[in-house]
Parts: sequence; structure tokens; C-alpha cells
Amino acid sequence: MIHAENLTKKYSQQTVLDIASLEIPKGQSFGLVGNNGAGKTTLFSLLLDLIEPTTGQITSGGVPVRESEDWKPFTSAFIDESFLIGYLTPEEYFYFIGELRGQSRADVDALLAGFEDFFHGEIMGQKKYLRDLSKGNQKKVGIVATFIGSPEVVILDEPFANLDPTTQIRLKKIIRELADRREVTVLVSSHDLIHVTEVCQRIVVLEKGRIVRDIETTPETLRELETFFAGEPAATSLTPADDPGETGE
Repeated sequence: MIHAENLTKKYSQQTVLDIASLEIPKGQSFGLVGNNGAGKTTLFSLLLDLIEPTTGQITSGGVPVRESEDWKPFTSAFIDESFLIGYLTPEEYFYFIGELRGQSRADVDALLAGFEDFFHGEIMGQKKYLRDLSKGNQKKVGIVATFIGSPEVVILDEPFANLDPTTQIRLKKIIRELADRREVTVLVSSHDLIHVTEVCQRIVVLEKGRIVRDIETTPETLRELETFFAGEPAATSLTPADDPGETGE
């Protein structure tokens, strides 16, 4: 579904991302973890053609991201609040996104009806502009908007940040249900190792822009990740990328 090859991003003399090869198959729930500055948001920005790679390319659904916009109709993302339009109400924003994705108001209303618990009575009918909502409620709007139009690829950068515990639990359920359908490729970055191991079938660890671990999630993954980031010797080591120079560096 998504393939990156010889992908780098440099600013002046600093390399912030260096991935030789990365393949994300259709229907996989894919987690991206790493410390601040690891390159997570840079990778997502390249996937969405928000920035230009220094070298290499990304294809999504067989479409070269830099050369064509044919990937956009089946791709949706929420990176941060800059994706929102602050002077619109949530309802206006949802209908605007729906129009962009060829959905009628009735289509959008039907989708939103399934997220009443997620909104928790704090989004719809409040007569507030998006800019006046809390960070958590802005994030709720941005996340739900990504589901409009049944995209095949959903990209969420730090989706659990600023959400209360109840909403985090509901969001995890939503992501797991998407993954269970095997029709939507979900990419999630997070600093929260518990959340990402609970919702992602595969987890890639970035460190200084390079892939240092690429693992299938198991019941032991959380402890292994905690051991890795704590810098402790691990009784059961994480499976590294096969060769730093060949698979993901």
C-alpha cells in the first residue's frame, strides 16, 4: 500500500530522516514511536506531500506522492490543529470536508451519528468556532473528520495527546475496529507506548531519523519497548531492522 525507498530529509547539513526502505501493506495498523526529534512527524509530512524529500520517493497505492495527486482521494490525515479551519463551527467543518470528499450532508450526518459517545456532548450543537474549543475537543473534530468518505489510508499524529482517559479508550476501540476490517491502513504515531501497543499490529521505532526496530506486536512488546527506551539490557531483545544500511535506515 505504502512504500518508501531511499528516503531522506535534510535541513542544511542535518539529516532528520534516513530510511532506505519501508513497506506498509494494505489493512495494517502501523505504529510509529520514538523520542522527540526522532523523525515521526517528518515521515508523516513526507507521506502527505507537505514537505519535499531530499532524496528518494514514497508511493501510496502505487501512486508516486510527489508526482501525482491521485493518492489524495483515498488518504486522510490529522497531524495537528493547523489542519482545522478555526473560523468554522464543527458542523461547518465536517460538511466542508464531506463536500471535498464527495459526501452529501446526509452522508456526513450518518457518519457523525456513530461518534456521539466519542464527542461526549462537547462538539455538536455547541455554537462554538473550532478556534474556541479546547485542544482535546479540536483533536476530536480533526480525528473524526479523517473518517469522512471512507478513506483507505488514515494517518494520525499523536492522536491520544490532550484527550481525557474516557476519550482515549473510545479512540482505541475505533482504531482497533478499523484494523479488524483489514480495509483501512491506519498509521499512528505516539509517545504513549501503552496506547500504541494496544492498537497497532506492527511498530517501528525511529531514532534520529533511522529505523532501529521493526516488530510485530505481541503481548511482550510493551515491556520490550519500555526496556529499549530505558536503555536497559533486555532479556528478550526486540527484533531490529535487518541491516541499518539496507532496511529502514
